[in-house]
Amino acid sequence: MAFGFEQTLGGSIGWMIESKLEDLVCVRFRPLISSEKRLHDESTRIQAFDTQSFAFKDEKEEDAIFCFDRVFYQDSEQVEVCDFLATPIIEGALNAINGTILIYGQGPSVLDEDQKKKGLLPRVVDGLFEGMKSFGEMTKWTVKLTMVEIYMDKIRDLFDASKDNIQIKENKCQGIFLSGATEMPIKNAMEALRCFHRGISNRAVGETQMNVASSRSHSLYIFSVQQESASDVRSKIGKVVLVDLAGSEKAEKTGAGGTVLEEAKSINKSLSALGNVINALTTGKVNHIPYRDSRLTRILQDALGGNSRTALLCCCSPSPTNASESLSTLRFGARHA
Repeated sequence: MAFGFEQTLGGSIGWMIESKLEDLVCVRFRPLISSEKRLHDESTRIQAFDTQSFAFKDEKEEDAIFCFDRVFYQDSEQVEVCDFLATPIIEGALNAINGTILIYGQGPSVLDEDQKKKGLLPRVVDGLFEGMKSFGEMTKWTVKLTMVEIYMDKIRDLFDASKDNIQIKENKCQGIFLSGATEMPIKNAMEALRCFHRGISNRAVGETQMNVASSRSHSLYIFSVQQESASDVRSKIGKVVLVDLAGSEKAEKTGAGGTVLEEAKSINKSLSALGNVINALTTGKVNHIPYRDSRLTRILQDALGGNSRTALLCCCSPSPTNASESLSTLRFGARHA
């Protein structure tokens, strides 16, 4: 059962939501980097309680208590994160159950190729192709990858720059789909890696004072996994959507202005819409789910609701240097998980 809440010591619990059994909400604290160590040595804002809860010192030097499905501290291995958070979604896709992995905050590259530091994106691909082997030779698989970004409320194809205003459509056979978006067939992990590099190089990236590689768009990696077997005349299709949500920097700290400020407004609007959809799904108290309030939530409609699995990974720095952004990320996870 996915859950999250924040409590200030001495106060009452201000929020708690129970969600679908298939949903997970996790936090990943990355190791300190050299610049953080120069400023604060090994100091962090975290007091770990266990694998699900911790205290984080807020702006007023008070301890805010957070609790999630799983907390991965600085000494956690990347493989632990993938096994807990992504593996159930990978297994679901191989059995025609859609799933979404949302990544939010300040984390390592989703495409880090170091075997130990390898990010979620290549691990998801590895998991898909390894999982296919267990079905035997009588099963035929087709895997296709679509990469798009949502920038200033427009959907851009990261494989074809000429497709910069893709429309979202729906029909009974395909469900929600991106009309005309490039679908790259991938037969193995190496092919997928080449596609990732090609698409990621086309992302809209803006330079801010805080992060020279700060993403100014939501990036979506959509894997369509089709299964055909000799014993079943009908093919089955599962989908895995990995969403790298735009950075959580605040305008006053990043020095954002002009176009970058407009980008931030667009990002905040779509994040708010995503939160509203997730809250509507988890509380079960509303009849209408506002998927159409943003491009992001509309694309994710059949991978968030219904018989689907969802995981949110909040990536944070443990350092006092980025305490404000980390706290904002944690509160995002607590509110919308």
